[in-house]
This record gives sequence, C-alpha cells and structure tokens, in this order.
Amino acid sequence: MTTQPGPLGARAAAPAGERLDRFRRTPALRSLARETSVRGGDLVQPMFVAEQSAARSPIAAMPGIDRLGATGWAAAAEAIAAAGVPALILFGIPARKDAHATGAWSEDGVVQNALRNIRDAVPEVALIADVCLCEYTDHGHCRILRDGASAREETLEALAHTAVSLAEAGADVVAPSAMADGQVAAIREALDEAGFGDVAILSYAVKYASAFYGPFREAAGSAPVRGDRRAHQMDPANAREALREAEQDLAEGADALMVKPALACLDVLRAVRERCDAPLAAYSVSGEYAMVKAAAERGWIDERATVLETLGAIRRAGADFILTYHAREAAGWLTTSA
Repeated sequence: MTTQPGPLGARAAAPAGERLDRFRRTPALRSLARETSVRGGDLVQPMFVAEQSAARSPIAAMPGIDRLGATGWAAAAEAIAAAGVPALILFGIPARKDAHATGAWSEDGVVQNALRNIRDAVPEVALIADVCLCEYTDHGHCRILRDGASAREETLEALAHTAVSLAEAGADVVAPSAMADGQVAAIREALDEAGFGDVAILSYAVKYASAFYGPFREAAGSAPVRGDRRAHQMDPANAREALREAEQDLAEGADALMVKPALACLDVLRAVRERCDAPLAAYSVSGEYAMVKAAAERGWIDERATVLETLGAIRRAGADFILTYHAREAAGWLTTSA
C-alpha cells in the first residue's frame, strides 16, 4: 500500500518498516548513500602574484595565504597541484598603478609573467586569469573613469586588451570580473580576432556588491580611493536579476558562469543552476575564508569539518567547481574524509 502525501504540515505515516537511518550507521554505508560529493578536482586555488622581491608576504586578514613574489610562484603552484587541485586563478599586485590600468595588459605585467613561469614549471595545471582593472587603477575602481564617471567603451577596450594579453601569456581561461555590461562579447571578439578561439571565458556573471570582499581588497590593495562599486556590482537583495545576468553572458559567448560570493548566495546558485546548463562555478570569497580561520584559531569551530561541510553545501546548491582559498588544504582533507 502506498501512502499518499498529505497537505503541507500534515503528519503522514511512513511506509511499514521504513527507517531513514539504516544507511547512516557506518562510513561505508554513508558513502554509498551520499548524494553530493566534493573532490580535490572540483576546486580552484586563488593565488596573489606580486611584483616584489620577497618570495612570500603574509596577508594579515587571510592567515595561511600569502602575496607571492616571483621566486615563489612556481613552488607554490607545484605544491597546489601536488595536493590534487587542478587549477589556479591568478590575481596581480603590480608595483605601479595609473588612471588607465595600463599594467593590466602589459606584456611584462605581473600576471603575464606569472602565467609563463607557472606554465613552464607545472604544465598540467589549468591557469585561469582574472580580468579586471581594480588592481591596476590608481583610483581602485574596476572601470576606466572619465570626469569621475565610468567610461564604458574605454573600459570594454581595456578589458579586451587585458584578456588577449593574458591569453598570449598562456592563460587557459580568462575570467572577467568587472561586471561591465558587454564585457564578455568584447572579450570573445578580441580573443577570436587574435587567434585565441580555444581560450575559454569564465564570466563572473553574478557578482554582488558584498561585504565579504574586505580581506581580498587588503590582499590586493584594490579598495576604491573614493566611493564604492554598488553602481556596477549587483544589489545583494536581487535574485531575479541574477538570472538575467547569467543569460546575457551566455548569449555574449561565456563558456562558464560564476556566482560570487558563495555561501550568502546559495539560493541564487541553485536558481542559476536550474536555468542554465553551462558549467557553473561559485567563489567562496575572502571574507568566508577569514571568518572560518578566525573562529578556528579561537577553538570555536572545527576548521576541517566546517570547510568540508560548506564546500558540500556549495556543490549541493549546484556548483560544478568552487574557487576557494581553502582549496589546497581541503584537497588533502578530502582524501581522508569519511
């Protein structure tokens, strides 16, 4: 006899003999019944590459994460790959900045040099390069400004130049994060015209104006000198708009999409997953990492258990892969987790 579901909130009798805990008794049984899994191969490690002499410079707000000088790039990439993480995303910290972000597309730029260095040292790793201007502008905004306002055409041109420069240096994937309407189309056209039709675009399609980005801005020195980024990053109150952003970027030629930040946007991640079939990433951002580290250092939470649980939640919500500062550590933990 089959029990028919009753109205919401009504008590329905379970089928005779049904117990949902029988497959929870042992690690082996839990493994068989597990609906969502996370592997080291699902993770991407962000890396801050800097024009500095020191191999490593600690980031106070992100314990365990360093700004890496040129002498440390290859060794760090080798260690990350050896842990089972298949991909890196690079963020540049240049020695000089200007109003037009010219360092972003310099042939001798910091990310361009890091791409070549890491490609030679670890040829098997997938290299993703962030495409934005905030780390290279002296005003700290993601756009080229004219009379204090965003100059759309100049911004799109600069982003396209940057993407081509990164592809020339060896990037497998370019990841536009400026939230500039039309950026994906401009970058796809520029890549194709330059002969880089095989270089993929991972679009930060859904990037909210989030309070969780603070530690990153300290790490990259990219906080705006004046104002904020709410005029172009999404309002955290909006979910339907995220679907429009995702569909627009796919129409412009994006190969994969990203939702950022991850934990505060699991509902949005699920909605995008249900609407779009393209590969979908989520970025577990610097503030999420810093909170876990701070609580773990005080003994308030178990860092390993917390990280693995949250990564599972992000995957369960629909992410195919996750950008996380915990990637290297988590890949090691995943090999021994039950």
